[in-house]
Amino acid sequence: MRKRRHRARAALAVVAAAVLSTAGCDAFGGGGDGTKDSGASVSRPSPRPTPVWNRSPDSIAAVGDSITRGFDACTVLSDCPEVSWATGSDATVDSLAVRLLGVTGAAERSWNYAVTGARMSDLPEQVAQAATRAPQLVTVMIGANDACRSSARAMTSVASFRTDFEESLATLRAALPKTQVYVASVPNLKRLWSQGRTNPLGKQVWKLGICPSMLGDADDLTVRATLRRDKVQKRVEAYNAVLKDVCAKDRRCRFDRNAVFDYRFDTEQLSHWDWFHPSRNGQARLAEIAYRTVTAERP
Repeated sequence: MRKRRHRARAALAVVAAAVLSTAGCDAFGGGGDGTKDSGASVSRPSPRPTPVWNRSPDSIAAVGDSITRGFDACTVLSDCPEVSWATGSDATVDSLAVRLLGVTGAAERSWNYAVTGARMSDLPEQVAQAATRAPQLVTVMIGANDACRSSARAMTSVASFRTDFEESLATLRAALPKTQVYVASVPNLKRLWSQGRTNPLGKQVWKLGICPSMLGDADDLTVRATLRRDKVQKRVEAYNAVLKDVCAKDRRCRFDRNAVFDYRFDTEQLSHWDWFHPSRNGQARLAEIAYRTVTAERP
C-alpha cells in the first residue's frame, strides 16, 4: 500500500509539473522565464502617443489677402506671389513652404489661394478651395482689409468677423479634421501709417485708395483724425483677440500670439511702391515668424 501511494503521488507530481509548464509559470506569480516576482503585474512600455501638432507638415495651402499674395513687393500695384511669406519661391524671402518642404517640395506641395482685397467674409470660400488639396497645414493671414475701409464706420464688425472666422474653421474641419492651421495676427496698421508717412511718394500712392480709414489725410494730426486712427487701431486689436480666442478652441490651430502685430516694421520692411505692404525683406520677416510658430515644440 505504501508503494502504491508513493507511485500515485509521483504520478500526480509529474502531471502537475506538465500542466504548470504549459501555463507558463504565471500561477506562481512569476514571469514567463520562470522567475518569481513580488506579486505586481509585469509593466510593459506603452507606445508613445502621436503628437497633436506635427512640426514638419508635408504640404501647405495659404489663404488670406494681399500680404500673402506679395502685393506691391515687386512692381507697383501688382501681386507677386513668388515672394509670398507663405508659399513663395524667392530665395531672399525663404518662405515658410521652402523652409518646411525644401525648394522642390514647395513647388509641388504648396498652394496660394489668397486674394488681394479679401476680407474675413471671403475666407470660408478660400478655405473650401484649399481643402480640395488636402494640405497638412493651412496658413491664414487676413483682417487688414476689414479695418482698411473707406471710413472707420465702414469697418467689419467684430461680431461678423468672429462668425466668418468660426465658419472658416468649421468648413476646414468638416473636410479635414486633422489638418493644422497657423493663424497670423493682423499687422499694426497705425505703426505702418507712422512709418510710411515719412515718404512723400508713399503718401501719393496712398491717395489711390490704400487703407483710407487709416492712411487717408496722412498728415492730418487734428483731434478728429487722431480719433479716427485710434478707432481703426482698436478694431484691429479686437480682431486679433477674436483670432486668438477662436483658434484656442481648436487643438490643431496655432495663433502667433500677436507676433506680426508686435513686429516693428521699418522702412526696409515696407514696399517702396506704397510704403504700406511688406517688401521682400518684410515678407522674409513674416516667414520667420510663421516658421518659429509652426515648428515650436509648444504653442
